[in-house]
Order: sequence, then C-alpha cells, then structure tokens
Amino acid sequence: MRAFLRQLETHRKGSRGDRSGGRAAGSGIGLTLGLTLGRTAAGWYGPSMRIAVASDHAGLPLKRPILEWLAQHGHDGVDLGTQSSEPVDYPDVIAPAARAVASGDCRFAIVLGGSGTGEQIVANKVHGIRCVQATEPVTARLAREHNDANVLSMGARIVGVAIALGCVEAFLTGEFQGGRHARRVEKISELERDSG
Repeated sequence: MRAFLRQLETHRKGSRGDRSGGRAAGSGIGLTLGLTLGRTAAGWYGPSMRIAVASDHAGLPLKRPILEWLAQHGHDGVDLGTQSSEPVDYPDVIAPAARAVASGDCRFAIVLGGSGTGEQIVANKVHGIRCVQATEPVTARLAREHNDANVLSMGARIVGVAIALGCVEAFLTGEFQGGRHARRVEKISELERDSG
C-alpha cells in the first residue's frame, strides 16, 4: 500500500501542475489518499455536483465508502441501489444510473459490481454514455482527460476501498482536454448515432 501511495503522489505532482489547488505535496495522504475538495474542474467539481451511484450485490463493499466520500466533499451522491447482499441482476440497477447521466439529472455516475466489467457493458449501452472500467487512478483520470468519460465502473472483487477512492478522485478531478481528443470523441458519437 505504501508503494501505491507513493506512486499516486508522484502521479499527482506530475500530472496536476498548476491544477493542484495550492495543496502541498504529500499533504493529507492516508486512508483517504489526500482527497480534498479544493478547486473546481470544468465547473463540475464542487458542492453542487450530483453523482449517481449504483451497485449490484457484489459491489456493495465499495458503495458506502464512495457515498460517504462524496458527501464529505460536498457532492450529492444519488444512491440508486442495491441496498442488500441479496443477488440482483446488475442491468436492473446499473441502467438507471447511466440514464440519470444521459438525461442530465446527474453529472457523472459510479457503477459497481464484482469485477466492474458487466456494469461497464450495461452503462455503455445507454446512448451518450462513455463508461470506463478502472482498477487504478491513472486510467480513471485519463478516461476523463482523453475520452470525456461520464461513468466510472469498478469491481469490489478487484480493487479495495483505498484504490477505489483514488479512482473516484482522479475521475472527478480529471478535465477533458478537448483538441484532438474532442475529434475522437465526436467520432464515437457518430458511431453511436449511426447504429441507431
């Protein structure tokens, strides 16, 4: 875990530049990986951001800590279930979260399962959704920066709470870089329109 924390801090120093919000390097690293509100990213990373959170029974170990982290950072985490460890079919809980983003009711969604793979597939079936499955923060950040991802998928059998919270922070603070990436995202949108 210490090696991961050092890698995350190195990643933050190297990738944030002047976007750090004035935080001192190494400050606040611990169980929450130094997650602080601090700044706004593209106008969304702030107290008014609504984020849908949905989980099947296998993703429950991550759901509560993520909802708590969102609340601690001033976000409105919209809990779309499930609420128990009774088995559920993940499309039934994941699709509403993706639809909440597609409709504009929520800015982002976080979908959780055992591996995160099925959840990613379901979310990506909803028109306008670009869901990334992440197992570490760099992938979560790059999905926002390069792909303008709007849904994050993770698996509780793959990542623990600390890494999941690192992915959430990286995803929420990542800013779409536009430029050549905008052209590529538009091509994805064209494919989506062409397929109906």
